[in-house]
Amino acid sequence: MDFDEYAKMQKRTSPNGTNIVMVALGLTGESGEFADLVKKHMFQGHELDKDKMIEELGDVLWYIFEGARVLGIDASEIAERNVIKLSKRYPDGFDPERSKNRNDDGN
Repeated sequence: MDFDEYAKMQKRTSPNGTNIVMVALGLTGESGEFADLVKKHMFQGHELDKDKMIEELGDVLWYIFEGARVLGIDASEIAERNVIKLSKRYPDGFDPERSKNRNDDGN
């Protein structure tokens, strides 16, 4: 499934009146659920439930697309801007030293 197809399906489940606050809280909540699965695995002896993790990442993705819609852009623009930012930050691929010594502008 590509971004365009997903966007059409995601929009069908978008409630009326969504705003940036709902998106921010939704992203935080769903990311927290993903993190909780990792916490339970690492510190409470639970099996790592990859299927549940995939479901939670899907919920995060839903909110990313919802955020894009609220901002009036395509999610592909978010992806493109992220690639540009990371290409500037790590022009030769990830480098731990560049990660530790970033400029104030995020590069």
